[in-house]
Amino acid sequence: MLDIASQLTEWLAAGRAFAVATVVGASGSAPRGPGAAVAVDADGTVIGSVSGGCVEGAVYELCAQSLADGEPILERFGYSDSDAFAVGLTCGGVIDILVTPVGADARERSLFAQAVQAAARDEGVALARVIRGPGELVGRAVVVRAEGAYEGTLGDSDGNALPRDGGLARTVTDEARALLDTGRTGTVELSEDGSRCPGGLTVFVESSLAAPRLIVFGSIDFAAALVRAGKFLGYHVTVCDARKVFTTRARFPEADEIVVDWPHRYLARTAVDGRTVLCVLTHDSKFDVPLLELALWLPVAYIGAMGSRRTHEDRNRRLREAGVGEEELARLRSPIGLDIGGRTPEEVAVSIVAELVAVRYGRGGGPLSSVDVLVPR
Repeated sequence: MLDIASQLTEWLAAGRAFAVATVVGASGSAPRGPGAAVAVDADGTVIGSVSGGCVEGAVYELCAQSLADGEPILERFGYSDSDAFAVGLTCGGVIDILVTPVGADARERSLFAQAVQAAARDEGVALARVIRGPGELVGRAVVVRAEGAYEGTLGDSDGNALPRDGGLARTVTDEARALLDTGRTGTVELSEDGSRCPGGLTVFVESSLAAPRLIVFGSIDFAAALVRAGKFLGYHVTVCDARKVFTTRARFPEADEIVVDWPHRYLARTAVDGRTVLCVLTHDSKFDVPLLELALWLPVAYIGAMGSRRTHEDRNRRLREAGVGEEELARLRSPIGLDIGGRTPEEVAVSIVAELVAVRYGRGGGPLSSVDVLVPR
């Protein structure tokens, strides 16, 4: 649901009734992972996607059914060898879909509205929903904020709302916060009494954090292309350079922030975390060395620097002279990007963001045709 938060915010504000289908489990070569969502309103309007086309028609019908009945639906889709025309995933994967109606119930609408509005504002929020268990529990939800506050109720086996300090609600909230802290979406197996031992209750937790940061150092043409590519991938993009004449909104209209300052000074004062990406495109030692001397000690996700291999060797020599150790130097990806033969700014930007994606998922970046066993996406 949080996957399409911006669009759902508009539907909720307009009072539209709709049903949301969310991928809550995936295995094999599933086209989209947990959290992917599609919504259908009472007029048949569709937003989002759960499979890239394989089962969208069937999911559409499930949404219409759920909206009409007012009941949640949990359905599994997979490939059928016995019937090539069966509704399923031709890629061979399996996905579990939870369909949730959002109708006239004021409390329910308010709860979902809190979650999608927070996600649309890039605030840290998790939406926890019971997807397997006693019928009266399935579909119940809790919204958990990054600071620990939560709204919503679960229920006991008799369908009674649990108090805010109830064991199950407390455990679900704690588990949701743990997933939210790392920006992960997934399922948690619990018992109805709130113990963490698997006991017939499955809770699906969707997490939404603020967009990860991409900081581009160097106001050059390659940076302009990288800004566009970074925004396409969902990053919050900052451009920083000490040269005021080049570091302008006119040259980088898509950037979220434009900063005129020496790169190392800006990096020293700005907030970074384990999802932050630093791309150094200046390939000028007076900028690069002080910046990388600081950056290589920071707990960020990626540090890449542009330049030829000769530039890279000279840069490393200067960094060693500045006291940077071999372990820290090993974190530097330079020359930046994957070897795809890119020449133009746009091609180089594709090379860089391809490496960002590969690093994020721990992949080598080679052709899929050379991989014997594909890891589920």
